[in-house]
Amino acid sequence: MLVVETIARIRREHFIKGKTIKEIARDLKVSRNTVRKVLRSGETSFEYERQVQPRPKLGRWASELDRLLAANATKPAREQLTLIRIFEELRGGGYDGGYDAVRRYARRWSKERGQSTAAAYVPLSFAPGEAYQFDWSHEVVLLSGTTVMVKAAHVRLCRSRMLFVRAYPRETQEMVFDAHDRAFALFKGTCTGASTTT
Repeated sequence: MLVVETIARIRREHFIKGKTIKEIARDLKVSRNTVRKVLRSGETSFEYERQVQPRPKLGRWASELDRLLAANATKPAREQLTLIRIFEELRGGGYDGGYDAVRRYARRWSKERGQSTAAAYVPLSFAPGEAYQFDWSHEVVLLSGTTVMVKAAHVRLCRSRMLFVRAYPRETQEMVFDAHDRAFALFKGTCTGASTTT
């Protein structure tokens, strides 16, 4: 597919600068036929979509690939074969085609069977005081002219998103307890549940 800028440049190089078709094809790394097509037509967009995808080598292996893909789809996620492994299975059976043909066929196969993953959004809602999140981050600070790495404890209420942050020299269990104690003092009470992401 040629972009509008390339089409404009081909015409500019030929009609304004007087370059030959051969020079334009060499400079822009497009075929001479493409340059001729652009110069002879007034089109601003050239797109080509193949109506039928020929599969000369994969054609007779399609049923075997269907069988492998169907068997693979019934396995648990941890036991499923990668497409490379499925390709190697076909090669072991005598298939002499390329991996890209198998990959394209498998993508189309999964779309037809509705196995393509869809993005999902599940909104979370929390009651007041129901849950909080705790995490550590590594921060670089300047203390008395010296650059120091500190660990920052973050405690955030899930409903109000109220945040408490306190810096410590390192991550230890005592400092986790201290951060929770100080955060709950600031929040004026504890939460019924926690969500830890460390």
